[in-house]
Amino acid sequence: MNRFAKTTILTVASLAAIAAPLASASADSWGRRHHHGSGDAVAAGVIGLAAGALIGSALSQPQPTYVQPEPIYDAPPPPPAYYPAPRAYYPAPPPRRVTYYRPRNLEPWTEGWQDYCMETYRSFNPRSGTYRGYDGRDHFCTAN
Repeated sequence: MNRFAKTTILTVASLAAIAAPLASASADSWGRRHHHGSGDAVAAGVIGLAAGALIGSALSQPQPTYVQPEPIYDAPPPPPAYYPAPRAYYPAPPPRRVTYYRPRNLEPWTEGWQDYCMETYRSFNPRSGTYRGYDGRDHFCTAN
């Protein structure tokens, strides 16, 4: 609320507190007969004024305001240090093993020839000396 509205509400509340006892005041002597005019109305006015002052001072206190903190600026990180790429290391290949087989010049229909052909081809037929190839035909086994 703005300041004018607060002041207006406070003024109306204070006047209502002061005017309430005055509305019931009577001018005849009946109400004052037993008290001898001891100033009850004045005391009520003073109490109302004090209550209005307390309420007014409570409402007129400045509200706490939010103060946004200053932003924190961090220094940027240092640039990365670039180093040259490490040299590629290619170890020498291991020496090749060369296996030498002695030439097998096996004559057909010998026992060594049959052993070779039976180990090499699963479909070898020792009676005809042939094996069945992937093309579906029979081929003569040559041990060279």
